[in-house]
Amino acid sequence: MTYRFMMSAFWIATIAFPWMACAASVPSVGSVAPDFTLTSQEAKPVSLKDYRGSWVVLYFYPKDFTSGCTIEAHNFQRDQEKYKEKNAVVLGVSVDSADSHKQFCTKEGLNFKLLADTDHKVSSMYGSLTNLGLVKFASRHTFIISPEGKIVKVFTDVNPNKHSDEVLTMLAELQPKAGGSR
Repeated sequence: MTYRFMMSAFWIATIAFPWMACAASVPSVGSVAPDFTLTSQEAKPVSLKDYRGSWVVLYFYPKDFTSGCTIEAHNFQRDQEKYKEKNAVVLGVSVDSADSHKQFCTKEGLNFKLLADTDHKVSSMYGSLTNLGLVKFASRHTFIISPEGKIVKVFTDVNPNKHSDEVLTMLAELQPKAGGSR
């Protein structure tokens, strides 16, 4: 399967058939976030449970090196200091390989973790897998997970240009004024 074919299928699916996006349902606000372990761009395992006690911004994105995904990643990178101030970590997930993530991070100057969901299990658990038969990719969804491990906000209609700002605004609303964590 050629890269050109995969990208054509990707764009047809996301623009012409957005209703095809997800087979599984998105976990609801108030539910415990499904735990997982995936490999990062540093070839190290990363588990959601490792971040208990911190806020987690778990964002799913379609593909490394595509325009919308690059914009979204750059904005999350730009705002890393703001996330740290809010005791929040950003974790990006796509079905690309850890090696692809490493190349993407190096080329784009990203220093937060991108996780490889090459078997599509985590994207499926979070209702964030687009399945076109031959082509599968993560849908652009974001979950804010509380320090206690509960999903407190779900974004399924994401504009990559302003999404990091939306997430930071929501974190400010969810967190108490004084301490930065709940």
